[in-house]
Amino acid sequence: ARFHEDHAYFSSVFAKAWFKLTHRDLGPKSRYIGPKAPTGDLLWQDPVPAGPTDYDVRSLKQRIIEAPLSIGDSVATAWDSARTFRTSDKRGGANGARIRLEPARNWKGNEPARLRRSLSILEEIARTSSASIADVIVLAGNVAIEKAARAAGFEVEVPFEPGRGDSTQKDTDTVGFSVLEPKSDGYRNWDPAGRTCSAEERLIEQTHLLDLTVPEMVVLVGGMRVLGTNYAGTTHGQFTHRPGALTNDFFVNTTDMRWRWAESADGVFELCDRATGETHWTATRVDLLFGSNSVLRAYSEFYAQDDSKERFVDHFVAAWTKLMNADRFDLANGESNNPAA
Repeated sequence: ARFHEDHAYFSSVFAKAWFKLTHRDLGPKSRYIGPKAPTGDLLWQDPVPAGPTDYDVRSLKQRIIEAPLSIGDSVATAWDSARTFRTSDKRGGANGARIRLEPARNWKGNEPARLRRSLSILEEIARTSSASIADVIVLAGNVAIEKAARAAGFEVEVPFEPGRGDSTQKDTDTVGFSVLEPKSDGYRNWDPAGRTCSAEERLIEQTHLLDLTVPEMVVLVGGMRVLGTNYAGTTHGQFTHRPGALTNDFFVNTTDMRWRWAESADGVFELCDRATGETHWTATRVDLLFGSNSVLRAYSEFYAQDDSKERFVDHFVAAWTKLMNADRFDLANGESNNPAA
């Protein structure tokens, strides 16, 4: 009845609905171009305030190094914060740190109990510094990767761009944001039962939404395995005796013909010594993909080589940085100025 009696109100509501229909895949308003773009914040655009940039990154890194966080927990928290990014509509990502808000903090794929422990430490660091919690989460992941690379014998500095802001619960549409909930994650070797398509198909779909290339997918999966980021702490596909070191061990053992892959009753694969029959490793369908698919095996064999260890680390860092900055539309071209990217 109000639309019938108040044409101005009807016109306003129609205009807003039309704008949402034609712009909802554009992403945040920072991607607007032109003088006629609206200036207001719209809830369906997941608004994020600008974050601080004028703090000492090195002193903040030192505080993170001294914090009681494992490499696996730090990397998994940063990953879970960033993996919601969707290149299809530019939603999600690490900016805003919505992983600490409803509904994301209680998503099954984020392991709520583990997440709360990690966030309690990272939020305290952010509270007593000038940085946003969004920046602290990403920087903690970077620090863990640098530590893991050092354990593998390589000194690297993961590029970091400060300036992420912290969203509030008030500025988060819990119903609209719930569609970003991951139902599986091949990178963290998590594939709940009852899904209608294969684990490898879901990995490819996830990779596409994250705007990652095939080589980037390969190095990230291989690195995440040896860093100990598997969901619920499983060791499927870990393929290393040095968990927490950023080695190429995943690829070495994926392609080693010493192992015979045998599928067990529960769908998990066992890597058995061909000579003795002894089981050394366990793996999932996603892990098997990197040895059985001709294209992915070619990449795996490349990174398994003795002279590819350092290159693997460099490529992992570049792919990681790309994802951490995927939603940083405030940066030039929406990407880091990382020369290795």
